[in-house]
Amino acid sequence: MVMMEISSVSNETLGLLLKEDPSKCLLLDCRSFFAFNASHIVNSLNVRFSTIVKRRAKGTMGLEHIVPNEESRNSLVSGLYSVVVVFDERTCEFDLLKKDSTVLLAVNALCRESYGARIVFLRGGYDTFSSEYPEFCTKPAPPSGLSLPLSTSNNPNSAESSCSSCETPLYDQGGPVEILPFLYLGSAYHASRKDMLDALGITALINVSANCPNHFEEHYQYKCIPVEDSHKADISSWFIEAIEFIDSVKNTGGRVFVHCQAGISRSATICLAYLMRANRVKLDEAFEFVKQRRSVISPNFSFMGQLLQFESQVLTPSCSTEAASPANNPSGASTRFVFNFPVSMPVRPAANSLNYLQSPITTSPTY
Repeated sequence: MVMMEISSVSNETLGLLLKEDPSKCLLLDCRSFFAFNASHIVNSLNVRFSTIVKRRAKGTMGLEHIVPNEESRNSLVSGLYSVVVVFDERTCEFDLLKKDSTVLLAVNALCRESYGARIVFLRGGYDTFSSEYPEFCTKPAPPSGLSLPLSTSNNPNSAESSCSSCETPLYDQGGPVEILPFLYLGSAYHASRKDMLDALGITALINVSANCPNHFEEHYQYKCIPVEDSHKADISSWFIEAIEFIDSVKNTGGRVFVHCQAGISRSATICLAYLMRANRVKLDEAFEFVKQRRSVISPNFSFMGQLLQFESQVLTPSCSTEAASPANNPSGASTRFVFNFPVSMPVRPAANSLNYLQSPITTSPTY
């Protein structure tokens, strides 16, 4: 139950607030991860609650879930904001919100404490505001990648010594694709093209394989994750290390390119784990987000199971990653899980990498 009266503001009022002093205004965007990344009000924060969090919280959300950014959360608690604007996609009136809507859950949590800020609801949501005040919003843009000529015979910056006359596999076509502004995904072939890497401003690479070479160690920072594309491989033990590496590069203004042999299973799994942890999104949501950018991704069944287990650790506040460690399973017996993958999320059996790379891929490229 809301503990204080919530007023609604118009697009015009929010426009004036942002023109006068945007630093006094905390914007909480309660739309989906997809919608927020496509376009949002500048400096707004994306607020999302997983089903697991909603169920466990029983309608009582902690401030860390409402304002995930620590700096903004501290500013709110310190009374540095004069107004908090909460909104969704297009709801016209606050009274029309569903009881379990993200907006209403966020407002209830904010109203339990007095932070010195007035909490208001934006009528019409992001949809109407962006149409009237596009200057305050990021511009929607298709996922950026890179497409360069595949021939390398006359390219001194390529690690390839000659150009194969056979047809280029689908997973090597085009170039690395942007998952986030600092995170790219692609194949080992792309990792051998220094011209591609330089054109994208790549400063570091994660090589998720045991046998793909690091071609340009004198030019880029490398991190190796030596796992095979096998149902026996424990790729989840590398998730936190990979996430911390990506964040360290991001925090220094760099860009990371993640690759395996084909950019289909192992490297895609690492990117999915990063999205889930950094943005607190469910696996199916992260999967669709990456799939839109690189259509050939298909982590093997074992990796998908490990990602689902990681999802429960990321999205459940009381769940500890230690629970899944071998040290907490002294019997040595393997844990069995039943995974119900969404229909839109195809998975494949773990396979020998070489055999899988030689099998036909029918998915159409998006780049």
